[in-house]
This record gives sequence, structure tokens and C-alpha cells, in this order.
Amino acid sequence: MNAEVVSAQVKLFCQELRMPGLRGHFEEIAREARTNGESHEAYLVACLRAEIESHREHRLKDRLKQARFPQRKSLEEFDFTLVSSVPKEEVIHLATAEFIQAQENVIFLGSSGTGKTHLAQAIGQAVIYAGCRVRFISAVVLAQELLAAQDEHRLPRYLKGWGKIDLVIVDELGYLGLGPGGPLLFQFFAERYEKGSVLLTSNLEFSRWSEVFGDPVLTAALLDRLTHHSHILVFEGESYRFRESRSKKRKS
Repeated sequence: MNAEVVSAQVKLFCQELRMPGLRGHFEEIAREARTNGESHEAYLVACLRAEIESHREHRLKDRLKQARFPQRKSLEEFDFTLVSSVPKEEVIHLATAEFIQAQENVIFLGSSGTGKTHLAQAIGQAVIYAGCRVRFISAVVLAQELLAAQDEHRLPRYLKGWGKIDLVIVDELGYLGLGPGGPLLFQFFAERYEKGSVLLTSNLEFSRWSEVFGDPVLTAALLDRLTHHSHILVFEGESYRFRESRSKKRKS
């Protein structure tokens, strides 16, 4: 059987078995094996390694897409010197995903523009690389989705779907009131208590959260759950956007 026929058959079998990594690399691996005089077993190991790496790459791409980050942000891009209240060592530790394994929460508090969302996305991306499933969503959108699920009599199924997510990043709690979505958001967090991690960003200190949820008793119960096993970081500093705007004005 000539080489072209063998190559065509291997590609066909790889397609049927859904092995894209092997399909794309077997010829290159075969050439290297012949050049180095490797055994059939060594060649097989190299082929299987290529397929495993391909699976990992596709799984990583899928999880990054499923996370729905508005932007791709990294820890390397964040200037910790501008927000000295945030300990760099703790943030780097959070990026190892150990807090997710321990089913702990993370809460970022601080004024708008101080980098809370940037670091939330950076940590989210880092823990995806560590093998976790992540979903990013704003507090208002989450409340709206919860209300829609309730109105359509599918709230239990909707809440159950979030159980597959290792880390839920809820952004911008406090920028807008939640209205009737407040109690449902409380239910959402209660469902995840000691079952899955939450990373939450807010521009309001804890004493003002009742302004968002509209119920002091419910707010107290929520804070009790969220802060029980949590890492709380306070962002103090000037707004990034304000600083950039001022810098542009100086240059013009």
C-alpha cells in the first residue's frame, strides 16, 4: 500500500474517530520517528500525546468562550502600584484556583474605575487555565435572567445549570437597583453557598448593600453567607479611566 493511500486512510479514520490532533500531526511525527529510528511504540506514544494536547487546547478554547468575558485581561497587564491597597501576593494566590477547590468566595470592593473588573477577569482566565469552569455576568443581567426564568416557570432548572460552573463572577453589584430581582439574586447566592465559588465586584461598601436589595434583613442574610468563607479586597485609588482622560488632555 503506497504512502498516499495510507495517509488518506489515516485521515479518514481520524475524522471518524474525532481525533483532530492526530489527523493534523501524524505525518510530521512519522517523519521524525523514521529519522530518529524510533520504535512503533514510541511513535504511538507521540501520536497519542498530540491528540491529548489537541483535546486540551480545544477544551481551553471552549471554556474561554463559555466564560463570556467582555474582554481578555491578564494579571501581567494590571499595575498594582496604582492600587496599593490590593496585595499582589494574595491576587496571585487566588489565580491558582485554590479558593475554588475550598469553595470560598472573593469580594472586590471599591470605587468605579479602580480595576476590580480587570482583576476579576484576569483571575477568571487564570483559573480556566487551571482547569476550572467560569462564567462572567453582571449583577443586573443575572437578576434579569433569574426573573425571566421565574416568569417562565423554569427557575429550578436555571439554577441547577449554574451548578456546573466552578466560579461565577458577578460584576458591578450596586451600580443599579435590582428591584424584584433582589430576592432571586439572594436565592442564587444561597444555592451556591458552600457548593461553588463566587467572585463579586461592587462599588458599594457592605453597609450600603441594602440600597440595592431593598431589604435589610435579606441583605444581612446574604452578607452572612457571602463573607463566611471569603477573601475581601478593597480597591482604593484614582479611577483608571479618569487618569487616562487627564493624561490625554495634558498631551493635547
